[in-house]
Amino acid sequence: MSNLSDIGFNVETEEDFRKLMEKAYGLGQPIKPSNGTYVLYSDKSGAELWMQLNRKDEFIGANPHFKGKSKRTVCLTATVDRHESELDGAYHSRADPTEGNNPDSGAYPLVFDIPDFRTIAEIVTPKNVDIQLVAFAQELSCYDSERAFNESQYTELKFASQSFIPSGLFSPNGEDTNPPEALGIFTGIIREWEMKTNELTGEQFYWLFVDTLGGEVDVVADPRFFDKKPNINGVVQGQFWLSGRLIDAPKFMSKKKGLFSRLYGK
Repeated sequence: MSNLSDIGFNVETEEDFRKLMEKAYGLGQPIKPSNGTYVLYSDKSGAELWMQLNRKDEFIGANPHFKGKSKRTVCLTATVDRHESELDGAYHSRADPTEGNNPDSGAYPLVFDIPDFRTIAEIVTPKNVDIQLVAFAQELSCYDSERAFNESQYTELKFASQSFIPSGLFSPNGEDTNPPEALGIFTGIIREWEMKTNELTGEQFYWLFVDTLGGEVDVVADPRFFDKKPNINGVVQGQFWLSGRLIDAPKFMSKKKGLFSRLYGK
């Protein structure tokens, strides 16, 4: 199971991955920031692949995303560069701020990766923005109800049915990670769910609309995580990779292509 299989892109070998990228690339839409190209494949299931080409139009990577319905407010505090690819990037933020552009009023810190990071114009931080946040399951358990979840906890330390731990911000020994990873361990209430079918591959995956501490999140998961269908108002708990997109993001594009850069809020 993987982030790709969480949205129906099931690949077992390097050759499987190459064939998937070639097929998605042929159906994708190019988006050109100043330092390369994104090629976006998306289908009606909500599954997305953000493929990356460098300035020489050579393939350098790809990130999955899911176009869901979640919307939450975060206060952006810093950008996070990723060394794996010049087109990768993330934001450090605080969840659910109660005051404008004040990260100290947020519920907790979190980092989320951005599939279209280099298309976004510079944002002066701290800044409150709305995002769509997707959690790709790496470990996952479902419970039929809050009562069933509570009864499953036998240790002295018990989790609330809505909780969030930004696990990508620190290592197992408690030290801060540098750079921080876009990972979270959370528990939430399932408000909606649906079995989706990836149109490109025909493979199915689960989508859960989850209410957790700090706001809504779209959870996507490989069906192999489940031994039965989830319950509405049941509980989901697990570890997840976090991918987000800014809603109404300020766009940066090359002037050479007749486009423009505008700063957020200007």
